[in-house]
Amino acid sequence: MNDVLYSVDEGVATITLDRPEAMNALTVRMKTELLEALTMASHAYAVRAVLLTGSERAFCAGQDLGEHAANLEAGRGLDDTVRTHYNPIIRVITEMGKPVIAAVNGVAAGAGASLAFACDLRIASDRAKFTMAFTGIGLAPDSGASWTLQRLVGPARAAELLLLNEPLGAARALELGVVSKVVPSEELPTAARALAVRLAQGPTSAYAATKRAVAFAAGSTLDDALELEADLQDACAKTDDHNNATRAFLNKERPVFEGR
Repeated sequence: MNDVLYSVDEGVATITLDRPEAMNALTVRMKTELLEALTMASHAYAVRAVLLTGSERAFCAGQDLGEHAANLEAGRGLDDTVRTHYNPIIRVITEMGKPVIAAVNGVAAGAGASLAFACDLRIASDRAKFTMAFTGIGLAPDSGASWTLQRLVGPARAAELLLLNEPLGAARALELGVVSKVVPSEELPTAARALAVRLAQGPTSAYAATKRAVAFAAGSTLDDALELEADLQDACAKTDDHNNATRAFLNKERPVFEGR
Protein backbone atom coordinates (compact mmCIF):
# COMPACT_ATOMS: atom_id res chain seq x y z
CA MET A 1 0.00 0.00 0.00
CA ASN A 2 1.13 3.55 -0.74
CA ASP A 3 -1.45 5.89 0.77
CA VAL A 4 -2.85 3.75 3.60
CA LEU A 5 -0.77 2.42 6.49
CA TYR A 6 -1.71 -0.87 8.16
CA SER A 7 -0.31 -2.44 11.31
CA VAL A 8 -1.48 -4.93 13.93
CA ASP A 9 -0.46 -4.94 17.59
CA GLU A 10 -2.19 -6.22 20.74
CA GLY A 11 -5.17 -7.33 18.69
CA VAL A 12 -5.68 -3.86 17.19
CA ALA A 13 -5.41 -3.16 13.48
CA THR A 14 -4.45 0.48 13.03
CA ILE A 15 -5.37 1.88 9.62
CA THR A 16 -3.98 5.33 8.84
CA LEU A 17 -4.97 7.44 5.84
CA ASP A 18 -1.61 8.77 4.72
CA ARG A 19 -1.73 11.55 2.12
CA PRO A 20 -0.94 14.44 4.48
CA GLU A 21 0.01 16.76 1.63
CA ALA A 22 -3.62 16.53 0.44
CA MET A 23 -5.22 16.37 3.91
CA ASN A 24 -5.72 12.64 3.28
CA ALA A 25 -8.21 13.29 0.48
CA LEU A 26 -9.41 10.11 -1.21
CA THR A 27 -8.21 9.13 -4.66
CA VAL A 28 -9.17 5.92 -6.46
CA ARG A 29 -5.90 4.34 -5.33
CA MET A 30 -6.43 5.38 -1.74
CA LYS A 31 -10.02 4.12 -1.67
CA THR A 32 -8.88 0.79 -3.12
CA GLU A 33 -6.15 0.50 -0.48
CA LEU A 34 -8.54 1.48 2.33
CA LEU A 35 -11.01 -1.20 1.30
CA GLU A 36 -8.18 -3.73 1.14
CA ALA A 37 -6.96 -2.78 4.63
CA LEU A 38 -10.45 -2.90 6.15
CA THR A 39 -11.12 -6.26 4.52
CA MET A 40 -7.85 -7.67 5.87
CA ALA A 41 -8.73 -6.48 9.35
CA SER A 42 -12.20 -7.93 9.10
CA HIS A 43 -10.91 -11.38 8.10
CA ALA A 44 -7.82 -11.57 10.33
CA TYR A 45 -8.36 -13.77 13.39
CA ALA A 46 -5.64 -11.92 15.28
CA VAL A 47 -7.49 -8.61 14.86
CA ARG A 48 -10.18 -7.96 17.44
CA ALA A 49 -10.60 -4.20 17.06
CA VAL A 50 -9.84 -1.62 14.38
CA LEU A 51 -8.57 1.93 14.82
CA LEU A 52 -9.05 4.27 11.84
CA THR A 53 -7.26 7.64 11.76
CA GLY A 54 -5.48 10.12 9.51
CA SER A 55 -1.89 11.32 9.36
CA GLU A 56 -0.74 14.73 10.53
CA ARG A 57 -3.33 17.54 10.57
CA ALA A 58 -6.39 15.94 8.96
CA PHE A 59 -8.53 12.87 9.41
CA CYS A 60 -9.81 12.91 5.83
CA ALA A 61 -10.84 15.81 3.59
CA GLY A 62 -13.17 13.58 1.57
CA GLN A 63 -12.99 13.04 -2.17
CA ASP A 64 -9.89 14.34 -3.93
CA LEU A 65 -11.46 17.11 -6.00
CA GLY A 66 -8.52 17.33 -8.41
CA GLU A 67 -9.12 13.76 -9.51
CA HIS A 68 -12.88 14.40 -9.55
CA ALA A 69 -12.49 17.51 -11.73
CA ALA A 70 -10.42 15.51 -14.22
CA ASN A 71 -13.24 12.96 -14.45
CA LEU A 72 -15.75 15.74 -15.07
CA GLU A 73 -13.62 17.26 -17.82
CA ALA A 74 -13.27 13.84 -19.44
CA GLY A 75 -17.05 13.40 -19.39
CA ARG A 76 -16.97 10.56 -16.86
CA GLY A 77 -18.95 12.37 -14.16
CA LEU A 78 -18.65 10.61 -10.82
CA ASP A 79 -17.23 7.59 -12.66
CA ASP A 80 -19.49 5.41 -10.45
CA THR A 81 -17.10 5.93 -7.54
CA VAL A 82 -19.91 5.87 -4.97
CA ARG A 83 -21.04 2.33 -5.82
CA THR A 84 -17.59 1.04 -6.75
CA HIS A 85 -15.59 2.46 -3.84
CA TYR A 86 -17.45 4.30 -1.11
CA ASN A 87 -20.36 1.93 -0.59
CA PRO A 88 -18.17 -1.19 -0.17
CA ILE A 89 -15.95 0.67 2.33
CA ILE A 90 -18.93 1.69 4.47
CA ARG A 91 -20.39 -1.82 4.33
CA VAL A 92 -17.14 -3.39 5.53
CA ILE A 93 -16.94 -0.96 8.47
CA THR A 94 -20.55 -1.39 9.54
CA GLU A 95 -20.81 -5.14 8.92
CA MET A 96 -17.44 -6.09 10.40
CA GLY A 97 -17.84 -8.38 13.41
CA LYS A 98 -15.37 -6.26 15.37
CA PRO A 99 -15.58 -2.77 16.88
CA VAL A 100 -14.20 0.05 14.72
CA ILE A 101 -13.01 3.26 16.36
CA ALA A 102 -12.42 6.51 14.50
CA ALA A 103 -9.69 8.71 15.99
CA VAL A 104 -10.59 12.05 14.40
CA ASN A 105 -7.38 14.05 14.60
CA GLY A 106 -8.38 17.01 12.44
CA VAL A 107 -10.65 17.94 9.56
CA ALA A 108 -13.22 15.33 8.56
CA ALA A 109 -15.06 16.62 5.50
CA GLY A 110 -17.56 15.09 3.09
CA ALA A 111 -16.87 11.39 2.68
CA GLY A 112 -14.20 11.76 5.36
CA ALA A 113 -16.88 12.71 7.87
CA SER A 114 -19.02 9.85 6.60
CA LEU A 115 -16.18 7.40 7.29
CA ALA A 116 -16.08 8.56 10.91
CA PHE A 117 -19.88 8.36 11.26
CA ALA A 118 -19.86 4.75 10.02
CA CYS A 119 -17.49 3.67 12.80
CA ASP A 120 -18.87 2.28 16.05
CA LEU A 121 -17.15 4.84 18.27
CA ARG A 122 -15.57 8.22 17.61
CA ILE A 123 -12.97 9.93 19.78
CA ALA A 124 -11.83 13.36 18.63
CA SER A 125 -8.98 15.79 19.09
CA ASP A 126 -9.95 19.23 20.32
CA ARG A 127 -8.78 20.39 16.88
CA ALA A 128 -11.20 18.12 15.03
CA LYS A 129 -13.79 19.67 12.76
CA PHE A 130 -16.60 18.03 10.81
CA THR A 131 -17.89 19.56 7.59
CA MET A 132 -20.49 17.78 5.49
CA ALA A 133 -19.32 19.66 2.37
CA PHE A 134 -21.61 17.92 -0.12
CA THR A 135 -24.08 20.75 -0.81
CA GLY A 136 -21.15 23.16 -0.93
CA ILE A 137 -20.18 21.62 -4.26
CA GLY A 138 -23.71 20.86 -5.42
CA LEU A 139 -23.89 17.19 -4.43
CA ALA A 140 -26.11 15.01 -2.28
CA PRO A 141 -24.53 13.09 0.63
CA ASP A 142 -22.76 9.81 0.08
CA SER A 143 -20.94 7.10 2.03
CA GLY A 144 -23.97 6.53 4.23
CA ALA A 145 -24.09 10.00 5.78
CA SER A 146 -27.86 10.28 5.25
CA TRP A 147 -28.29 7.06 7.26
CA THR A 148 -25.59 7.30 9.93
CA LEU A 149 -25.76 10.99 10.83
CA GLN A 150 -29.46 11.05 11.65
CA ARG A 151 -28.96 8.03 13.91
CA LEU A 152 -26.35 10.00 15.81
CA VAL A 153 -28.10 13.36 16.11
CA GLY A 154 -31.70 12.85 14.93
CA PRO A 155 -33.34 13.63 11.56
CA ALA A 156 -33.85 17.38 12.10
CA ARG A 157 -30.29 18.07 13.21
CA ALA A 158 -28.89 15.83 10.46
CA ALA A 159 -30.88 17.74 7.85
CA GLU A 160 -29.54 21.02 9.24
CA LEU A 161 -25.92 19.84 9.12
CA LEU A 162 -26.26 18.36 5.64
CA LEU A 163 -28.17 21.27 4.12
CA LEU A 164 -26.34 24.22 5.65
CA ASN A 165 -22.86 22.74 5.37
CA GLU A 166 -21.62 24.60 8.44
CA PRO A 167 -18.45 23.37 10.22
CA LEU A 168 -18.98 21.45 13.43
CA GLY A 169 -16.18 21.88 15.96
CA ALA A 170 -15.11 19.23 18.43
CA ALA A 171 -16.93 20.72 21.45
CA ARG A 172 -20.22 21.02 19.56
CA ALA A 173 -19.77 17.54 18.09
CA LEU A 174 -19.45 16.18 21.62
CA GLU A 175 -22.53 18.11 22.74
CA LEU A 176 -24.60 16.70 19.87
CA GLY A 177 -23.35 13.13 20.35
CA VAL A 178 -21.40 12.92 17.11
CA VAL A 179 -18.33 11.92 19.13
CA SER A 180 -18.17 10.19 22.51
CA LYS A 181 -15.04 11.94 23.81
CA VAL A 182 -12.82 14.93 23.04
CA VAL A 183 -9.21 15.08 24.22
CA PRO A 184 -6.32 17.50 23.68
CA SER A 185 -4.70 16.87 20.31
CA GLU A 186 -1.44 15.60 21.80
CA GLU A 187 -3.36 13.01 23.86
CA LEU A 188 -5.49 11.60 21.02
CA PRO A 189 -3.14 8.81 19.86
CA THR A 190 -2.74 7.47 23.40
CA ALA A 191 -6.43 7.78 24.30
CA ALA A 192 -7.63 6.22 21.06
CA ARG A 193 -5.10 3.41 21.36
CA ALA A 194 -6.17 2.67 24.93
CA LEU A 195 -9.81 2.44 23.87
CA ALA A 196 -8.97 0.15 20.95
CA VAL A 197 -6.85 -2.16 23.14
CA ARG A 198 -9.63 -2.31 25.72
CA LEU A 199 -12.08 -3.44 23.05
CA ALA A 200 -9.56 -5.89 21.58
CA GLN A 201 -9.37 -7.55 24.98
CA GLY A 202 -13.15 -7.90 25.21
CA PRO A 203 -15.73 -10.49 24.11
CA THR A 204 -15.43 -10.26 20.32
CA SER A 205 -18.48 -12.41 19.56
CA ALA A 206 -20.62 -10.33 21.90
CA TYR A 207 -19.42 -7.14 20.22
CA ALA A 208 -20.29 -8.56 16.80
CA ALA A 209 -23.74 -9.56 18.04
CA THR A 210 -24.28 -6.14 19.57
CA LYS A 211 -23.37 -4.38 16.30
CA ARG A 212 -25.75 -6.62 14.41
CA ALA A 213 -28.58 -6.10 16.92
CA VAL A 214 -28.27 -2.31 16.89
CA ALA A 215 -28.14 -2.10 13.09
CA PHE A 216 -31.12 -4.40 12.73
CA ALA A 217 -33.22 -2.66 15.38
CA ALA A 218 -32.81 0.70 13.63
CA GLY A 219 -35.24 -0.45 10.95
CA SER A 220 -37.26 -3.20 12.59
CA THR A 221 -40.32 -3.67 14.77
CA LEU A 222 -39.90 -4.37 18.47
CA ASP A 223 -41.07 -7.96 17.99
CA ASP A 224 -38.49 -8.59 15.27
CA ALA A 225 -35.76 -6.98 17.38
CA LEU A 226 -36.70 -9.18 20.34
CA GLU A 227 -36.49 -12.29 18.18
CA LEU A 228 -33.07 -11.39 16.85
CA GLU A 229 -31.85 -10.62 20.36
CA ALA A 230 -32.97 -14.07 21.46
CA ASP A 231 -31.12 -15.69 18.55
CA LEU A 232 -27.97 -13.71 19.25
CA GLN A 233 -28.10 -14.47 22.96
CA ASP A 234 -28.38 -18.19 22.18
CA ALA A 235 -25.34 -17.97 19.91
CA CYS A 236 -23.27 -15.98 22.41
CA ALA A 237 -24.17 -18.41 25.20
CA LYS A 238 -22.31 -21.13 23.31
CA THR A 239 -19.03 -19.20 23.14
CA ASP A 240 -16.02 -19.97 25.32
CA ASP A 241 -15.87 -16.31 26.32
CA HIS A 242 -19.36 -16.39 27.84
CA ASN A 243 -18.84 -19.66 29.67
CA ASN A 244 -15.44 -18.62 31.00
CA ALA A 245 -16.75 -15.20 32.06
CA THR A 246 -19.68 -16.79 33.89
CA ARG A 247 -17.32 -19.04 35.84
CA ALA A 248 -15.05 -16.10 36.58
CA PHE A 249 -18.00 -14.09 37.92
CA LEU A 250 -19.05 -16.92 40.24
CA ASN A 251 -15.46 -17.25 41.44
CA LYS A 252 -15.23 -13.47 41.94
CA GLU A 253 -12.45 -13.28 39.37
CA ARG A 254 -11.89 -10.89 36.50
CA PRO A 255 -12.84 -12.55 33.20
CA VAL A 256 -10.26 -12.97 30.45
CA PHE A 257 -11.76 -12.89 26.96
CA GLU A 258 -9.98 -14.68 24.14
CA GLY A 259 -12.34 -13.86 21.29
CA ARG A 260 -13.79 -17.36 21.04
